Amino acid sequence: MAGIYIHIPFCKSACHYCNFHFSTSLHYKNELLAALLKEVRLQQSFPGMEQVSSLYFGGGTPSLLENEEVNQLIDEIRTHYNLVPDAEITLEANPDDLTEEKLQGWKSAGINRLSIGVQSFFEEDLRWMNRAHTSSQATEGLELALRYFDNITIDLIYGTPGLTDEKWQQNVTKAIALGIPHLSCYALTVEPKTPLDKLIRKEQYENVDPDQQSSQFLQLMHWLEEAGYEHYEISNFAIPGKRSRHNSSYWQQQPYLGLGPSAHSFYGNERQWNIANNNTYITALQEDRIPFEKEILTPAQQVNEYIMTSLRTMEGLDLQSVDDIQRKVLQKGAAKYINSGLLLLREEHLVLTKEGKLLADGIAADLFF
Repeated sequence: MAGIYIHIPFCKSACHYCNFHFSTSLHYKNELLAALLKEVRLQQSFPGMEQVSSLYFGGGTPSLLENEEVNQLIDEIRTHYNLVPDAEITLEANPDDLTEEKLQGWKSAGINRLSIGVQSFFEEDLRWMNRAHTSSQATEGLELALRYFDNITIDLIYGTPGLTDEKWQQNVTKAIALGIPHLSCYALTVEPKTPLDKLIRKEQYENVDPDQQSSQFLQLMHWLEEAGYEHYEISNFAIPGKRSRHNSSYWQQQPYLGLGPSAHSFYGNERQWNIANNNTYITALQEDRIPFEKEILTPAQQVNEYIMTSLRTMEGLDLQSVDDIQRKVLQKGAAKYINSGLLLLREEHLVLTKEGKLLADGIAADLFF
């Protein structure tokens, strides 16, 4: 089964920590949507798209679109791709965009899952991040969304300066109390050239504390385990039956097609990505061209991708999915982490322990070929 991702590169304001491709100007929205619709048609022969089990509207802020625009994009996908009847269709939304009209429109269009960018329920944290919504909008928006959708995930950020352990627990406890079935929780990362990076360099903002982040991640795992959530991927927790099908396809290395500026696609040993420039993207599609770059992964790169993605999941790295030589090398490399309690060998799978999850990227990189 394959997935389709549609990138909507517009936001009301720029969050200080964000390094995704977006524009705060909606001036060329109509032209970009026309280009997107054309790319939907031009990409219909992309390999692996025989059956599409998930459609994901990401960004940017897809909830800025009008209901008719969302409808048009979904209709175009259904026309040119075999979107299975029970496909998971997710739309990312900000709390300040959640209205009765939009929620009803999304549901009517076929949206059956919302990803809501809450980040924090505390006003001071939202101001620090330069989020567009308020604390009350976060709570009220979720309560309203739950009237229409039972499959909702929210984003929360931990490890920010000023986020005490008590406040972090209140954020998580509130999400659980609201009955949110899926949480994506991320340690704040200071990405180069973002406003946050510049503010820290100018000493106007305090830098992150890695020890605080590690502590709050361990707390998070404990609280959500007690609440009955599966920790099925490093940053993702779900009530049984509510895992993200779309994101799981990434971690399971299933084919996916990315549409829109900066969107990535993957099939087998090939990866490609569209140009991260709205005007160049629009101009190219007006000429019936898709502006993308492409790379062919070497056998070693393919194995390394599998190591990186599989170790992030609760199922872990399946040693039976690699050849005998690779298996022996992986077992030898993993031995020190097994002995130190960072990895477990469980039914021919290498699985990170809670402590190992703190060092997931480093452990994976050390096992690379």
